[in-house]
Amino acid sequence: MITQIRVDDRLIHGQVAVVWTKELNAPLLVVANDEAAKNEITQMTLKMAVPNGMKLLIRSVEDSIKLFNDPRATDKRIFVIVNSVKDACAIAKEVPDLEAVNVANVGRFDKSDPASKVKVTPSLLLNPEEMAAAKELVSLPELDVFNQVLPSNTKVHLSQLVN
Repeated sequence: MITQIRVDDRLIHGQVAVVWTKELNAPLLVVANDEAAKNEITQMTLKMAVPNGMKLLIRSVEDSIKLFNDPRATDKRIFVIVNSVKDACAIAKEVPDLEAVNVANVGRFDKSDPASKVKVTPSLLLNPEEMAAAKELVSLPELDVFNQVLPSNTKVHLSQLVN
């Protein structure tokens, strides 16, 4: 069972590794990212950022979807991290029973034209492609899509921010 998908362009860092993993009580962390799945140096860096005792899998988005739909995954608590709204949307459309997507930190490190981005919140700078994916994501039925950088922050529903 996926406890949450977090969209964070930094993937694993202090907020994720320390705060969110404890908050969600998910011993399995899956980074669903096509580039990280192919890059051994990125994989090594991500593995170093994971707390002791936590299992990390790094898979492409397509392979992650297969993993999440495997019946053996239903009894596991899985925290998923992607670095784009587009990837979160792709997973949400293909994985039934997904409950929550936290669009937390997006757009500060991508290579798109800064002038094309809309500052939705201080942590969300969406280019046109990511904005379209965010609107599609909030339109999916029975899915809680929100922005919450830290558990202590107020959860703001993304539909209030992008529509």
